[in-house]
Amino acid sequence: MSTQEQEPVITGGCFCGGARYEVRGKPVLSAYCHCTLCQRFNAAAFIHTIHFPASSFKWTTAEDNLQTYVVPTKPWKTRFRCKNCGVAVAGHNGRRDKRSIWGGQLDRETEGGRIKNWDIVKPSAHIFYETRMLDVNDGLSKWAGYEGDSERLG
Repeated sequence: MSTQEQEPVITGGCFCGGARYEVRGKPVLSAYCHCTLCQRFNAAAFIHTIHFPASSFKWTTAEDNLQTYVVPTKPWKTRFRCKNCGVAVAGHNGRRDKRSIWGGQLDRETEGGRIKNWDIVKPSAHIFYETRMLDVNDGLSKWAGYEGDSERLG
């Protein structure tokens, strides 16, 4: 078996199927993000964000199905949404050369609805926890910024 065959493949996309992707390999970060950007972009108290090297990510549908948005205050960050259903499907951080995908858009198993490859993508921490909208008591570590690169809060 080749190395590429052994790599996990994570797949997901929007609600209507117009914007789909695959990512090969294991994430460099999988966490619940409480930053104000994620809160506002996703209209949620926090989001399950999963980061991969940009080189491991590819769109499996036509890129003209995507609407892009460059964050004015952080022009190195781009968000991608499906033009049809409006679901946010991925992000790109040009400074870190990482792609972000979110747990809610990952493909699920037919029976039970569990996210495919859950053991690979399950969150290990809460990040940017100081700007949280609610307290979460789930036993995961809490960080002021990125896990391992900032003050641990709990």
